[in-house]
Amino acid sequence: MKKSILILVLALSIISCTNKTAEVKEVKTAYIDTSKLLEEYNEAKDIDTKYKVKSEAMGKELEAEVARFKSEASNFQKNAQANGQAWAQQKGTELQKREQELSYAQQAMAQQLQQESGSEMDTLVKSVKKFIKDYGKEKGYAYIYGTGEANSVLYAEDKYDITKEIVKLLNDKYKSSSKAVVKDDAKIK
Repeated sequence: MKKSILILVLALSIISCTNKTAEVKEVKTAYIDTSKLLEEYNEAKDIDTKYKVKSEAMGKELEAEVARFKSEASNFQKNAQANGQAWAQQKGTELQKREQELSYAQQAMAQQLQQESGSEMDTLVKSVKKFIKDYGKEKGYAYIYGTGEANSVLYAEDKYDITKEIVKLLNDKYKSSSKAVVKDDAKIK
């Protein structure tokens, strides 16, 4: 009798250990190459293109001013001796002031573009993070890591890389929202 109770207790303990190990669940993880994500995500590309075009347009205006300034500076050098020292000092002061104004204008333009694009990219990054969070919950991931220049994953097996899948889903979402905007714009006109 004692032996049968001992065997029963031993069997129950083995069964309970087996059940506990069966309850241990694999933690599902993946990673996204954030640098590649931003390179291949169409909305990020569109924002980048938008600010390149805007920068070129603003730069052309400034280039015209710089060309006029250089022309005046060239004329100043040619006419300095002919018009006398007083004229040269006055004109030289005016040119220095104008050069400084052009420099300030260039700095202000660069700062404006940086603030505008930075703000738009911050909004984009927030929406991508929200998308990834929702995606992770939907797909049952415990962790989704970011890799790239400033992230902390030093190694990950390629089989856990979901970058392409996320880029495709984000591009599909952006494409469908772009079509909706185009349709809305067409209705307004």
